[in-house]
Amino acid sequence: MTKQKIAKAENKQVKSYDTLSPKELGLQAPAKHMSMVGFSIWVRALMQNWRQGTVGCKDRSEVAFSNRKPWKQKGTGRARAGSLRSPLWRKGGVIFGPQPRVRTLKVSKSLKKTVLGAIAFNQLEAGKVAYLDWNVTGDKPQTRLAYDVLKNAKLADNKVTIFMPVNDSLTYASFINIPNARILFYDQANAFDLVRSENWIVFKKDLDHFKEMVGRWI
Repeated sequence: MTKQKIAKAENKQVKSYDTLSPKELGLQAPAKHMSMVGFSIWVRALMQNWRQGTVGCKDRSEVAFSNRKPWKQKGTGRARAGSLRSPLWRKGGVIFGPQPRVRTLKVSKSLKKTVLGAIAFNQLEAGKVAYLDWNVTGDKPQTRLAYDVLKNAKLADNKVTIFMPVNDSLTYASFINIPNARILFYDQANAFDLVRSENWIVFKKDLDHFKEMVGRWI
C-alpha cells in the first residue's frame, strides 16, 4: 500500500491513511467500458423508484359535495350550472390531477455490474479509496474521535462515502452526524450514491467485505 499521510487521533490510536489500488486487491481492468447512457438509465431508474408516489387529489366524483343542481336551468339570469362538484367552481374536483401510483423501473444485472465495476475501478486507480485503521473503543459511539480521524487525514472537508457492515452499529452512530460523511452498507451500493462523493473510506477491519463487494463487480 502506498503511504500518503499519517493521521493521529487524540486517543493515541494509530490512524494510517493508505490508498487501495486495483493491483493490491488483485483486480484487472473491466472488460466492458461503462457507457454514460447506461449510467444515466440506472440513475433515472433509481430516482424514479425512490419516489413515494403518494401525492394525489380528488376529482369531481370524490369531493364532498352533493351532486344536485344548484339552481334551475333557466329564468335566474345566472350562468347555467349542473353541479357543485364542477372543476370550474371553488372547492370543486380537479381535472386530470395526480393520482397515487407506484413506479418500478427495472435495470438489468449486467448493466449494474458494468457500471459499478467501472466506478470502483476508476476510484481505485485514481487513489481515492482511503484505507483507515480505526475502530470504536468502548460501548458508546465516539463522534468527536470519528471526526478527528477525518480531519487529521484531510478528509473532513471532502464529501466521503464510508463503507461498513450493516451490523456495525457503533461505527455507524459515530459517523452518521458528520455532515460530509455518507454511510453505505456493503449490500446497498448503487451508481447514484457512489459518484456523489470525492473519496471512499474503508476500515481495516472491513477490508474483506470490501474485497468481496468489489470482486463481484470486476
